[in-house]
Amino acid sequence: MRILIWHVHGSWTTAFVQGAHEYLVPVVPGRGPDGRGRADTWQWPPSVVEMTPERLADEKVDVVILQRPSELEGLAERWLGGRRPGRDVPGIYLEHNAPQGRINEMRHCAADRDDLLVVHVTHFNALFWDTGTTPTRVVEHGIVDPGYQYTGELPRAAVAINEAARRGRVTGTDLLDAFAAGAPLDLFGMDAARLGGYENPPQAVLHREMARRRVYLHPIRWTSLGLSLLEAMHLGMPVVALATTEVPAAVPPEAGVLSTRVDVLARALRELVNDPARARAMGQAARAAALARYGLRRFLSDWDRVLSEVAR
Repeated sequence: MRILIWHVHGSWTTAFVQGAHEYLVPVVPGRGPDGRGRADTWQWPPSVVEMTPERLADEKVDVVILQRPSELEGLAERWLGGRRPGRDVPGIYLEHNAPQGRINEMRHCAADRDDLLVVHVTHFNALFWDTGTTPTRVVEHGIVDPGYQYTGELPRAAVAINEAARRGRVTGTDLLDAFAAGAPLDLFGMDAARLGGYENPPQAVLHREMARRRVYLHPIRWTSLGLSLLEAMHLGMPVVALATTEVPAAVPPEAGVLSTRVDVLARALRELVNDPARARAMGQAARAAALARYGLRRFLSDWDRVLSEVAR
């Protein structure tokens, strides 16, 4: 199957392109948001093929996966040479994000479409988004297993947030000082250097450095389900996290400490940093839980079923 998909979310796409299909990824000069092409910091297989708009206009496409309103509102049609997603080419709208705004106004841009399928990455998303009469599915995340790498040798907490300064309260950036009272924090991610952190390291380096820290902190208030959290669990890291959105479903009690109270979580950070044996045991439980629920094989199998349903 030939699948057109924009490079929007690198970690998610890294798992998706491990399937048995050909993945057509738009690319433009300068690699801006309308065409980033192949990833620089993730390992993608040769089945991911960069496409310019001129070339793509005449290419066979079995399914187009839309991920942003702009793609639905004309970008994909232009790249497809006038072919309309859902009408002329089978289309899926993949919703990565939890909705923003008032509950009664959380209307999805693909609502009331009889020619599209909306796929949510979490059940929380499916619960909160109003998609009207558009059919929906949930395909939970899958992770390319980085392997058990945990050493916990550094009595510190790892935090992975992209654009932490800009995203502020959404990502819990304003809570980091309070959490730092429980344990020293090391921030990783895009634009992390702005806050004294480690700037967007390649994924393999990120995983190695995270696993050297004794605990993983997930301070994000409002997100679908951070893939960095699932990656940390795969690495064998114990988790301390805000009990919001899909996190309580992803992290069982034996794998970490969840709460909506910052003081409780700061205390848990302190206790885990000072108890390496307990931290290691919780991390092993976290890895087992992540492999069982967010394994790559299940993820790709679920997606193959959805793709076959839409493309037939």
